[in-house]
Amino acid sequence: MNTTMTDLEIRISHQDASIEELTRVLLEQEKLIKTMQHDLDTFRQQLKEFSLIAPLSEETPPPHY
Repeated sequence: MNTTMTDLEIRISHQDASIEELTRVLLEQEKLIKTMQHDLDTFRQQLKEFSLIAPLSEETPPPHY
């Protein structure tokens, strides 16, 4: 009985360590995703500012119209 209880305590201890590690990795990934999303938003804004193609609403019709 005592061995079984000790084995269960060891397993729970390993599971707790695994859960803590998974949580740490998940938080790191969440931080990375937020950083990448911010960078992507910044890139999109810069791309819009430097675009040489005007939106369709601002384009003048071709001369044959």
